[in-house]
Amino acid sequence: MPWLRPVLALLVASIYATPLYLVVANVLKPTSQITSAPWTVPLHPTLANLRQVLSGPDHLFWSGLLNSIQITVLSMVAITVVSAMLGYAIARSRSIGARILLVFLLAGLMVPGVVILNPLVQILRGLGLMNTLPGLILCNMGYYVPFGVFLFAGFVRTIPVELEEAAAIDGAGRMRIFWRVVFPLLRPATASVLIFLGVYLWSDFLTPLIVLGPANGTTVTVGVYRAVGMHSADYGQLFAFMLLASLPVLLLFLAFQRHFVKGLTSGAAK
Repeated sequence: MPWLRPVLALLVASIYATPLYLVVANVLKPTSQITSAPWTVPLHPTLANLRQVLSGPDHLFWSGLLNSIQITVLSMVAITVVSAMLGYAIARSRSIGARILLVFLLAGLMVPGVVILNPLVQILRGLGLMNTLPGLILCNMGYYVPFGVFLFAGFVRTIPVELEEAAAIDGAGRMRIFWRVVFPLLRPATASVLIFLGVYLWSDFLTPLIVLGPANGTTVTVGVYRAVGMHSADYGQLFAFMLLASLPVLLLFLAFQRHFVKGLTSGAAK
C-alpha cells in the first residue's frame, strides 16, 4: 500500500501542528471569540493582542525575554565548552578511570531533574548562590553536561587520530590541537547540543521558578504562568505571550537544523 506512508505522515504532522495552529489562530482573535470558538479560523484578524503584550505597563514580556536570553546563552556556552573538552578527554583516553567517569555521567542522565532539585537548592543556599543567575546557570550545567559529554564523546571517536598526530608533529600543544583541529570538526555535534540545550533551557519552567524565586526576575515561561490571573485570564494576551516566547527557539532550530540529524546520529552510532 504505497499510499499508507504519506497518509500516516500527514496524520502525524497534523497532530504535531495542531497546538501551533491553535496558538496562531487565537492570537489573531479577540478574547470573546477565543472562548466561544477556539478552533475557528480568524475571519477578521487583529494584532491587538501582540501589541498589548509588547507594550504592557508591567514590561513582563521584555524582562522575561532579557532574563531568558542571558540564562540560555550563558548556559549554552558554558555547557558546550565543558562538555566538548570533557568528551574529547574521555574519548581519547584509554584509562579505566575515563570509562568509569563516562558511566558515572551517563548514570546522571537517568535521574529525573525534579528528584535532585531539593539537594541542588540546599547546595546553592550554602554557597550563597540562591536567587541569582549564576546559581541557575550552575544548576543547568549539572543537568545537561552529562548529555553533552555523551554526544561529544561519541562524535570525537569518528575523527581520525592521525589529524591530531600530524598537528603534534608540527609542534601544537594539546589545547591548541583541540581548539584548532578537533573542535571545528565537531560542528554537527555542537549544533545538535545547541539545539537540544536551546529548547530545554528556554522552555524550562520549574528550575527558574524555584531558583530565581518570585522577587528576582522571571523568564518567558514563568511569565506565561504569571500572565494568568487567579480569577480570570485574558486568553488573547496569553496566546500572544506564548507565540512570542516560542519564536527564539524556532529561529534557533531553523539556524542549526542542517547539522542536527547528522550530529545526533553520529553520536548515537558510537
